[in-house]
Amino acid sequence: MFNTDDLRKKVKRALLIGIEMNGQSLDDAQTLLEELEELVRNLDIEVAESKLIVVKQPNAALLLGSGKAEEIIKIVKEKEYDCIVFDHELTPAQQRNWERESGVCVIDRQEVILDIFAERAHTKAAVLQVELACLEYSLPRLRRAWTHLSRQRGGASTQRGEGETQLELDQRMIRKQIAKVKDQLVSVVKQREVQRKQRARVPVASAAIVGYTNAGKSSLLNCLTHAGVLAEDKLFATLDPTTRRLALPSGQTLLLTDTVGFVRRLPHGLVEAFKATLEEAVVSDFLIHVIDVSNPHYEQQKKTTLQVLKELGADSKKILNVYNKVDLIKDEMELRLLEAGDPKGVFISSRNGIGIDLLKNRMEKMLEDRVVAMELLIPHNRYDLINRLHKAGAVNEEKPENEGVYIRGSIPTRMREPLIPFEIHTSHGLAFASV
Repeated sequence: MFNTDDLRKKVKRALLIGIEMNGQSLDDAQTLLEELEELVRNLDIEVAESKLIVVKQPNAALLLGSGKAEEIIKIVKEKEYDCIVFDHELTPAQQRNWERESGVCVIDRQEVILDIFAERAHTKAAVLQVELACLEYSLPRLRRAWTHLSRQRGGASTQRGEGETQLELDQRMIRKQIAKVKDQLVSVVKQREVQRKQRARVPVASAAIVGYTNAGKSSLLNCLTHAGVLAEDKLFATLDPTTRRLALPSGQTLLLTDTVGFVRRLPHGLVEAFKATLEEAVVSDFLIHVIDVSNPHYEQQKKTTLQVLKELGADSKKILNVYNKVDLIKDEMELRLLEAGDPKGVFISSRNGIGIDLLKNRMEKMLEDRVVAMELLIPHNRYDLINRLHKAGAVNEEKPENEGVYIRGSIPTRMREPLIPFEIHTSHGLAFASV
């Protein structure tokens, strides 16, 4: 895994380099550079200066042309910066060349994101997934002067084969560690599948909260369920999924899961590695897509989230768009135009509760094809069925009668068949059930 503490000891002031290339607009490149600034600050590294450079033809050795590279190195040495951060993926060779020429640490956007993830992961699954992504990223970069991959040495693993160099030894060690982490991940995923199957025995509806990082997903979960989940105003504050129960207006129970936020140019290794963490999005009944409508680039962030969901195979799910932070929009006409742009969306503020009641009603509507309204008269000797209904959060009203227990509820379709014999066929008083 990355040792971010070592990185902080060595790096204090960074020069950030944004790249405009391949027909990308200047505004888009500037937006990505601003996002990189926030990412770097999340590592407690001072962003001393940012530069946006147009690259017409990428250079194989340094990405930039030799003239621009010399200009950047001159700035770094004159102002005594100790890190250069590129908002574009560098090849291992390009990274080594830059570090050799500049004499300072050189990292790219991917490495910044990996470092943040390594710092914030807590659950076993998330820690393993981040470790795997970090190891795979570092393997071809072992010749770097500024690597901060923590490698343990000792025991038989330090015994070199005949003619084996230190680099080959390190590569072999990391490959072994990658295999080990993959095996551990398989075990964790199996455990999660068992837990999910146990949960599926009680057919409770579920929804996953997804969206761009810092859109307010954790704040929404807290607002709806009083979950007490960490909700900080910084990127990737949440890496580990949290699930809480929510009672909908009808009394039906919904399991809500907060998930890791997405970001543009998310390292592919993390998309693959976090499929297990984001599996709640894949298996849920529907998705709640939280969008920070106060962000001027919310449309691009919305597209990024949908693209990552497609990579995860969750793009076919029903999606409820929830536009958060409307309290930050002071122009009433602007808000009305935003609402007109997505009539099916829900506009809320998780901070002050605007639109939350409407959101709960819309969430219930998302489950209409999953539940059916039923009135039941269940015999006293079938309390097993009554318990199942309570566990599923399907009971809206319950009243003991001489013949049995009267229940009015929103019954999950998977539970309906064994209940049909006890269904009441008239709403006028307690008429007879089928048996």
